[in-house]
Amino acid sequence: MAQFTVLFVCMGNICRSPTAHGVMRHKVAARGWGGRVQVDSAGTHNYHPGEPPDARSLAHANRRGYDFADLRARQMVEEDFARADLIRVMDWDNLALVQAMCPPYAQNKVRRLTEFCQHHEAPVVPDPYYGGDAGFESVLDLVEDACDGVLLHLEQLGKPLL
Repeated sequence: MAQFTVLFVCMGNICRSPTAHGVMRHKVAARGWGGRVQVDSAGTHNYHPGEPPDARSLAHANRRGYDFADLRARQMVEEDFARADLIRVMDWDNLALVQAMCPPYAQNKVRRLTEFCQHHEAPVVPDPYYGGDAGFESVLDLVEDACDGVLLHLEQLGKPLL
């Protein structure tokens, strides 16, 4: 069976993209797609290489039943464009950065994560790093909704069944 890879990208890979990574990994496992859908995350900047996700992201996610303390920050590399089937970016600035680094053959893989929200209307997943608890909760709300939308998109493509 073929494996399908979804890559989530934010700036430093310690708040938003690992949250999306952890939520999607949880949702993929709950559907029994673990062997068919791989989830990854990276940052456009190398600010926190090898560091775990932000403790506030972990705490808020844990309250909702998500555990992604095992993830470590890394910077996006050129090979990610070949490895990933879908690249979902958190905001406009990082979208522009990813599109600028992206080879022509992979441009169709890159989109904003919030394009897949089914219940929330938000152009981006805002960076909660300098805010309070409400920001981390908002990130989770948007990420959960958008991950459900990405999973629906995969079902429509027939990807997990390959």
